[in-house]
Amino acid sequence: MTNVFFGFATGSKTDTGCLRTHNEDSLLTLPNAGLWVVADGMGGHDAGAFASQPIDEEVSSIGLPSAAAEQEARFMERLFRANSRILDHSDALGGSTVGATVVALLIFENTFNCIWSGDSRIYLHRNGTLSQQTVDHTEVRELLAAGSISEEEARDWPRRNVITRAVGVSPEPQCDEARGHVYNGDLFLLCSDGLYEHMEDDEIAQMLAAHGDPQAACDALIAETIDRGARDNVTVVVVRCDELPEPEPED
Repeated sequence: MTNVFFGFATGSKTDTGCLRTHNEDSLLTLPNAGLWVVADGMGGHDAGAFASQPIDEEVSSIGLPSAAAEQEARFMERLFRANSRILDHSDALGGSTVGATVVALLIFENTFNCIWSGDSRIYLHRNGTLSQQTVDHTEVRELLAAGSISEEEARDWPRRNVITRAVGVSPEPQCDEARGHVYNGDLFLLCSDGLYEHMEDDEIAQMLAAHGDPQAACDALIAETIDRGARDNVTVVVVRCDELPEPEPED
């Protein structure tokens, strides 16, 4: 069944960027199932473009869950299948590294769950405040957490784009999760690293606040990234949660 608490307005857009010749990002939006996904492939021209596809293909069959736990279980089952397909493709290429980062937003009734592996992100814009819901699986983030480098050093760290987790690089996908409650007017932003490489969090917040329509927000975020040189593929999905009116009592 569809969500009885909220209706969802969704915008999405992906772009190759200014320097790349092919797009290794992919996205999936299934509002009726309460699911939105962004994946960012890696592994070279053919392998990178392939890596994100099995995730969307497998997850697209999730169907309509009857409980939050079922929704999560269905998603993870399909992510495991995608992981196996990517590993098989890597073997066919002689063991080349092939993988994809993934972020997924799952909403059931009035709760949300963010599931991710890698450095694609989910943000929540609520009451004028932007908060990152995911924590990057990157080498530089681990160094920051350990106190080995400062925030200033991290900005120019030579290995700042090295990721420590991805789907398709280990026997099982390694994901983290973050849960919370959904409130009227919440805006969720899913994005690949091509967006925040060029835009600071406060700039993203200002743009989301300036564009109430999710598709207009996506268009504006992509356009701004392109204007700034877009060194990578860039993909964004914006989801607005609108509380549904209570049903009229039956006569």
